Amino acid sequence: MKITLPFAWVVAGIALGVLLLSFGADAATVAPNLAAAKKDAESKGFTFPTSHDEIVAKAKKEGKVRVLSSLESESYKPMGETFKKKYPFIDARMDEISGTEAYQRFLLELKAGTARDFDTSEASSDFYNDSAAHSMKFDILGMAQQGVLAINPQMVDPNYRNLVSVATTVCAIAYNKDRVPPQQVPDKWEDFLKPEWKGRKFVTDVRPQCMAAMIAGMGEEWVLNYARKIKDQEPVWVRGNARVMTAIAIGDQAIHQMTFRNSCFREARKNSAASLQCKIIEPTPVYMREIQYVIENAPHPYAALLFIEHMASPEGQKVIDDNEPVKSSIYGDGEVARAIKGKKIILNDFKTFDETPKWMKLVIEAYGFPREEKQSK
Repeated sequence: MKITLPFAWVVAGIALGVLLLSFGADAATVAPNLAAAKKDAESKGFTFPTSHDEIVAKAKKEGKVRVLSSLESESYKPMGETFKKKYPFIDARMDEISGTEAYQRFLLELKAGTARDFDTSEASSDFYNDSAAHSMKFDILGMAQQGVLAINPQMVDPNYRNLVSVATTVCAIAYNKDRVPPQQVPDKWEDFLKPEWKGRKFVTDVRPQCMAAMIAGMGEEWVLNYARKIKDQEPVWVRGNARVMTAIAIGDQAIHQMTFRNSCFREARKNSAASLQCKIIEPTPVYMREIQYVIENAPHPYAALLFIEHMASPEGQKVIDDNEPVKSSIYGDGEVARAIKGKKIILNDFKTFDETPKWMKLVIEAYGFPREEKQSK
């Protein structure tokens, strides 16, 4: 018996066949690419899980993750809670690491093999290459490129392939609007060299991370010459950002020559008088922060991968912006990306980041090796 199908059914069947063939073609191209990426990674000594499900399954068996971070402590609870929503079977705990001495001490413990409690830590600019040397060789970049991990590949160091920057610092000026007349607020970095700013009229940080970042775009000669001129202006030498922001907010100091915009915004939120103002000056130094890596002897490495992925995710980035305003990754769509949109920036990224310790030493030398002094009006 001959069966005649309605014409519409025939068309639908042809369309479905074409669609299935298309999916098959995509699968045929994706699988070899993933296999090739895994083979290439393993030939270089990297571990390369080929599916997110595989990572989750291994992380589930591990059941916990311990994270060292220099994010503000206010971020820890919401970061852990949002991670727990995704992976309720993993117990996550974040602990603080900050300050040059703390990083140095932790690296010594890693070298001695006595640091066994933590799974992921931050690679600070002071000891970046040393931290990378003690990172587990996961090919995070390859996994990000292949979609195994939901991480923007631009967040991953293309040389080491296993360090991930989940935050950004935008450098700016901070001033007290009641102490600095509107017409005197600097519009460019060279404005701090004007005669009216000489003689302990502004503060400058003795740990010049922002000045070092500026070298990535302006070059050593320009920045070091500028640093010598800043020294000649006789600033008040300070150390740190949060404490200095409070001093500016209450009027003990007038203006910070170059500081972290997120520190300024954080203090400004608490300043009911709105006396503390934060201003971006172009070209704007911007550099990567919170560069996380899985520690080489981590007891829970797959859970660590998931936690780093979460910090880089929209949910993790929102936690950072909510608790540390204007500090999310430049490669996301958070507050940092919006703040610098359309502006001329100088980005100290993975191409130059390992030069930061050398650049800071050069700037400190140009400053005349200053020491932090007691703040005064």
